[in-house]
Amino acid sequence: MSSSSDFQQDRHSFSGSPQKWTDFELPGDTLYYRFTSDMSNTEWGYKFTVTAGHLGRFQTGFEILKQMLSEERVIPHLPLAKIWEWQVGVACRQTGHQRLKAIHLLLKIVQCSSQGDCDFTLLKPLWQLFTHMENNSCHDTAKPGILLPLHRALTELFFVTENRVTELGSLQEYLLALNTEDHLHRCTAQ
Repeated sequence: MSSSSDFQQDRHSFSGSPQKWTDFELPGDTLYYRFTSDMSNTEWGYKFTVTAGHLGRFQTGFEILKQMLSEERVIPHLPLAKIWEWQVGVACRQTGHQRLKAIHLLLKIVQCSSQGDCDFTLLKPLWQLFTHMENNSCHDTAKPGILLPLHRALTELFFVTENRVTELGSLQEYLLALNTEDHLHRCTAQ
């Protein structure tokens, strides 16, 4: 079982008796599974139960972290570098509303971070998603000027982050880290 169709992300493999199976969580809203029989028995296979996300996990963590980032007196006591790294990973793995909430928290962290709190270059996977969305929106003439919520959220995140790294004096390093060499060559040629 996996959260990706190529079975490379969040992969869980089980074989043998049901006692060897354990509960696990997958991020996102889609589960991919593959059943392969070795034909050694005439049993019917396996049965598993899928349950939608538990309110007490992602939502609770989101609310707690959002509240902590809203309290100015708490922020200096938070390990923002670790929270940033973790939250970027969450935003990359999640989909739908959970991804939007993760990006919302990233935005709050950027706004309250100080010199060296966050490694902004970790945003590269989200930058690639954003530039892909940008390229596709330019070609979508059916709905000109209308951005999807994720596109809007990423636009705001990268606008605020660019302003923040400019204030910190590290804009050039940030832009070089996010872009590929091929992209930089194309921009230079333009």
